[in-house]
Amino acid sequence: MEEKKVVIFKVANGEYSVDVSYVISIEKEEQITPVPQLPSFVRGIRKVREELIPVIDLQMVLYNQKTEENENNKLIVARTEDISFAMIVSDAKEILDIKEEVIKEVGISAYQKTEYITGVLNLENRLVIMLDPNVLLETLEGVKEIKDYMKNQPA
Repeated sequence: MEEKKVVIFKVANGEYSVDVSYVISIEKEEQITPVPQLPSFVRGIRKVREELIPVIDLQMVLYNQKTEENENNKLIVARTEDISFAMIVSDAKEILDIKEEVIKEVGISAYQKTEYITGVLNLENRLVIMLDPNVLLETLEGVKEIKDYMKNQPA
């Protein structure tokens, strides 16, 4: 029986997860430098472990609403094939070992605007939506420009 490790976090009233293999760290939401002319879901950039990374407001991406600043907010720093980035989430406090049988496929992953949803964790008393950071970034408008911008920044 295959097991996965996932980081579970909150965005608005929903619970989401990403595979722990993408996650570099979980940080406090602080020291974000705004950058003009970037898409509305990009809060700015931040230095994490000597690397400048873009900070994405996940609530803006998922629900088209800005995350209110709050001391519980966290940054989940993730690395994809092309770029490291941080996602602002309402809270991140759980890492779980998940058995493959609790992962359910969802029909909505076929819907083009939500193809970054790879499944749902059917846990005892809750459902947790699984996200793929690679696909999430690729579906966001303006990400190519952000990647280009970040590649041209001095370290």
